[in-house]
Amino acid sequence: MNREHKIDILSVGDVVTDAFIKLLPHEASIKNPGSHHPLLCMTYGTKIPFENSTVIDGVGNSPNAAVCFAKLGLNSALYSNIGDDKVGENMLVALTTQGVSVEFVKKHHSMASNYHYVLWYGADRTILIKHEPYEYTWPKIPKQNTPRWIYLSSIGEKAGHIHTDIVEYLNGNPEVKLAFQPGTFQIRMGTEKLKNLYAKTELFASNLEEAQIITGNNSSNVVSLIKELHKLGPKIVVVTDGPNGSYASDGANVYSMRNYPDPKKPYDRTGCGDAYTSTFVAALASGHDIKTALMWAPINPMSVAQKLGAQAGLLPKASLINLLEHAPHNYKPKEIAKI
Repeated sequence: MNREHKIDILSVGDVVTDAFIKLLPHEASIKNPGSHHPLLCMTYGTKIPFENSTVIDGVGNSPNAAVCFAKLGLNSALYSNIGDDKVGENMLVALTTQGVSVEFVKKHHSMASNYHYVLWYGADRTILIKHEPYEYTWPKIPKQNTPRWIYLSSIGEKAGHIHTDIVEYLNGNPEVKLAFQPGTFQIRMGTEKLKNLYAKTELFASNLEEAQIITGNNSSNVVSLIKELHKLGPKIVVVTDGPNGSYASDGANVYSMRNYPDPKKPYDRTGCGDAYTSTFVAALASGHDIKTALMWAPINPMSVAQKLGAQAGLLPKASLINLLEHAPHNYKPKEIAKI
């Protein structure tokens, strides 16, 4: 990235390397497959053969978004933390190759980089995660590089204060918009500890179950959940609901949107949520309205699910627009409620 040009979107969050371990169909099983929390079951206390393994560098909620932004033609940068090991070096190479600026990625001496293990069974996965305890410090961003958007997602448990730093940065740069897709630890922090961040959020995104946890409302009524999320501060609220499609509200109207049809059975769903939200944000950052963003957003998850990992299926803008132009005639958002 040319430092003389502004950053369109600065993604903020942990970067990891994923080691995919493909399980053999007969060596594992799913218990309670129809529930919200099905169980991946394997024999305890024995050796279990697996089919193959694949290592993918430079991934994670925010890095996935950063790559998506770059592929869609936006100036994309990442703020994250790595160790001074070979894993970290490989992460930087992977991100740079994808067009993401890594000038704000901080290297920590004598520390390891984040390395996760993905148990891949069927088209879904269970991820064993560990976020290294880095000391997070908000980067010094040159004024000429002030981003138009900040995209905040999953970050380590020790990084709680970074949310305060972001609020202070937004207070000092009110023209910058915040997109917030909370990760596991941010959801566990609760809305009270992050109330100032929610109040500064331009766009909030989560899946239905996460929205229920965040609001403390177990209702499956998406409109009521969206109303409660708006009360926290976000101007735009996006909620995805797997095969049931997605929903978005601009604070006045709530729209529903079907998924883009799969060309064939999904291969791996890792990163579909990241692909959806980042594509939605990319549409807004490219000057489009919420209804256009709703039509852009489901296309990348469809493509991502056809390949292994969260980034291989991310589309360049021309390919996304081509798929949009060839979408079914009923591939359009529908207004379902007023706020």
